[in-house]
Amino acid sequence: MELPIRLSKDSREPIYHQIENQLKALIAGGHLPADTPLPSIRALAKDLETSVITIRRAYQDLESQGFIRTTQGKGTFVAEIDQSLKQQVKVSSVYQSMEKAVAIARNYDYTYPQIENIFQEVLEAHKREGK
Repeated sequence: MELPIRLSKDSREPIYHQIENQLKALIAGGHLPADTPLPSIRALAKDLETSVITIRRAYQDLESQGFIRTTQGKGTFVAEIDQSLKQQVKVSSVYQSMEKAVAIARNYDYTYPQIENIFQEVLEAHKREGK
C-alpha cells in the first residue's frame, strides 16, 4: 500500500513529525480505517526515501498516542480511535494549516484585510467547484 504522504525537505518541521501528522490526518479523516495494515518501517522508508530511524520514530510516536498498533509477527495496523480524538486531530490540523498560511502572507507584507479577502476568494472558488 502506498500512502499519500508528501514530505517537504525545505520545511523546518522534522521529517518524522511531517509523517506523523499526515498519518494522523489520514486516520482521523477516515481515509485509513481501523485495522488497515500499514507498510513496514523498511517499506515506508524506501517509498519516502528517508531513513528507517525516521519512520520508526513516527510509528513509535503514533503508537504511544494510540493511533496505530503493532502486532509482533503480523505488522502495524491502524488502531480504533474514538470520535473525540478524531475531531481534535481534524481541528488541530486545519488550525495549523491556516496559521501557516497567515504567517506566509504576513511574510509577504499582506495586511490582515488582504489576507481575509484571499481567504474569501479561496472559499468561494471551492464552493463553485463543489469541493
